[in-house]
Amino acid sequence: MNPRDIRVFVNATGVDVPVGATALQAVRTWNAASAAEIEGGVRLITDSRGLPIDPATPMRAGSILRLVANRDRTLGDDTGPSTPDA
Repeated sequence: MNPRDIRVFVNATGVDVPVGATALQAVRTWNAASAAEIEGGVRLITDSRGLPIDPATPMRAGSILRLVANRDRTLGDDTGPSTPDA
């Protein structure tokens, strides 16, 4: 590990990235194909709480990232239960 690197965790795997690296760069260090899926909108990066974060978020030592499927919420009907016509 370079003295200018920090350790972050992507899907429970520790990776060393340079100080100032972004979440996307951390994912790319872990797995280039997964980084491409994020760039393509197939996956999202979440923080340790499961909340989505911007791929440009700067990493800090000990950051925990998880990757999840990007479910397009615009495809569902959010209007609630329907009622029959009277």
